Amino acid sequence: MGNLIFFMLVSADGYIADAAGDFQWGEPDEEVMAAINDQTRNIGTYLYGRKIYELMSVWETDPSLAEDSAASAEFAEIWTAAEKIVYSTTLTEVTTRRTRIEREFDPAQVQRLKESSAKDLTIEGPTLAAHALRHGLVDEIHMLICPVVIGGGLRMLPEFRIAMTLRDVHRFSNGMVQLSYTVP
Repeated sequence: MGNLIFFMLVSADGYIADAAGDFQWGEPDEEVMAAINDQTRNIGTYLYGRKIYELMSVWETDPSLAEDSAASAEFAEIWTAAEKIVYSTTLTEVTTRRTRIEREFDPAQVQRLKESSAKDLTIEGPTLAAHALRHGLVDEIHMLICPVVIGGGLRMLPEFRIAMTLRDVHRFSNGMVQLSYTVP
């Protein structure tokens, strides 16, 4: 059975994007990118909302990203090889391989997917993750905290209580810190 992991880069004050939608303050360096690759190697399926899917699809549709560094090239390979499910009522077609659209988030279907998966799954985007958290589907939350306070914008975590147990802490030389929690 695969675990469902909610993973996001987040500001020190808990936002994934500022009030204008900018998230460039969270761009990982080579060390952080290598750590992300280590974590995503065991991801078999990515669950996305439309906005995050459109943002991430460039890893397959824009080959210049893979030319940035060895770690970027490796991430592009990892991402392209995984299955992707996009939950959207407005998206009419996908631009990447191994990708399908689901019109609604069905908790029972996601549970079956977890149970039948030999690899872990990741859910990205705070709105979609909130649905999974409400239904008790998320097994782990990984926050890659960036050393910046942005003062407002799109919050990573929903505004309801979530019990978490710290599993791991990893510090990076650029000041980023990764906190990994299990969700009992």
